Amino acid sequence: MEAITLGQLLEAVHGTLLKEADLNTTIGQVDTDSRSIHPGALFIPLTGERFDGHAYINAALEGGAAGCLTARERDSYLPGKFYVKVGDTQQGLRDLAAWYRGRYAIPFIGVTGSVGKTTTKDMLASVLGVKYKVLKTEGNFNNNVGLPLTLLRLDSSHQAAVLEMGMDGPGQIDYLAGIVQPDIGVITNIGDAHIERLGSRENIFRAKCELLPHIKENGLLVLNGDDALLAGLKGKTAVETVFCGQGEGQDYRAQPTGGDGLSHIHCRLTTPKMDRDVKIPALGDHMIYPTLIAAAVGERFGLTPDQIEEGIGQFVPTRMRMNVLRRGAGITILDDTYNANPQSMRAAISVLADSQGSYKAAVLGDMLELGPFAPALHSGVGEYLATAGIDCLVAVGDLAKYMAQGAQEAGVPQVYYCGSREEAKAMLSRVVQPDSTILVKASRGMKLEEITAKLLELTKEA
Repeated sequence: MEAITLGQLLEAVHGTLLKEADLNTTIGQVDTDSRSIHPGALFIPLTGERFDGHAYINAALEGGAAGCLTARERDSYLPGKFYVKVGDTQQGLRDLAAWYRGRYAIPFIGVTGSVGKTTTKDMLASVLGVKYKVLKTEGNFNNNVGLPLTLLRLDSSHQAAVLEMGMDGPGQIDYLAGIVQPDIGVITNIGDAHIERLGSRENIFRAKCELLPHIKENGLLVLNGDDALLAGLKGKTAVETVFCGQGEGQDYRAQPTGGDGLSHIHCRLTTPKMDRDVKIPALGDHMIYPTLIAAAVGERFGLTPDQIEEGIGQFVPTRMRMNVLRRGAGITILDDTYNANPQSMRAAISVLADSQGSYKAAVLGDMLELGPFAPALHSGVGEYLATAGIDCLVAVGDLAKYMAQGAQEAGVPQVYYCGSREEAKAMLSRVVQPDSTILVKASRGMKLEEITAKLLELTKEA
């Protein structure tokens, strides 16, 4: 963050000083956690169902913060610190981020969708990074708190920003996109993630489309043209729109042409400005979609075909996003534990099916936030394992029992059901064998990275 003054802060958040302070006081950081305060920072106490950051204002100020936002009057005030009263501190964070974003006349790209947001964001940053210095969302900073904090990392060296926008209910994309005001909007696809709260794919589609009114007038919308709901937007958007996919008639088209089953795939990439074979350093045919989206955005910003191909080749996935871990005795672990929904499960299983191991096992956990659809959707994943020719399933969690049932009924040769991670860990010695590939995947709340860690203990690095 580049320094702003207290006077600018008051303007940005429409706040009121609760005690006299020097309006020229500078702020070079915003913190929301009182346990990790930077000297001279602004502390913004957030509230939730089980916590209220206002209780930690004194600790933050004594820890070095220059001042704070507060939604209520204080019983006492520490000397030398400023206190800015706002109606709501989260709204204050939002207002500050939107104001701060307005200081930078650089292109902003907003990315949402049910599956592949993070991978697409990383691919976009990799391609644009060949020519520009790019700010991108890190980790899971894609929500009402994380996105404003990401924007507040901007400085004058940045030439573009790629921002991921997540949601778990209606209104959230509208909230986030209203802060970003993107020059380019991206929707990767419409799937079943968060269907528990939204009730149907059509409602998920409507929630993702909250992005559209916030795209700037002369901006660009990039959509997955192979997604039936998104394809239905053709000719109905207020800004220029391009479609990406495998099918005929797409503006940006790619056809998988092979791969080594170990580290990369190849595809034929056809765009208005290039037609060539490219190597994508990741597994799974689904990787053509982030690649196409990055090519479309790259061309929009003047990158040459060579620069786009270079950026694709430099792609590195976020940790726990289909990370390929090579071990001894020909064992490969596919660590895809960051999150899961039915669409991403199938994509990961396809990667496992295409791998080179002679024995293919999947350790899969619950997919959360599916509501009444959960039993059928978990069972469907189990059936897909059989269709893909997977040798073994270790199903972990309450909902995973439906996955195990579906797999057994569909004919997966080995199926083990474990109610907990600890039970699953005890099972792993049965699936670790020479020349095997093991996929680990579940929703974030299942914490199956512990399974990956145990597999690493049980195997030797190549």
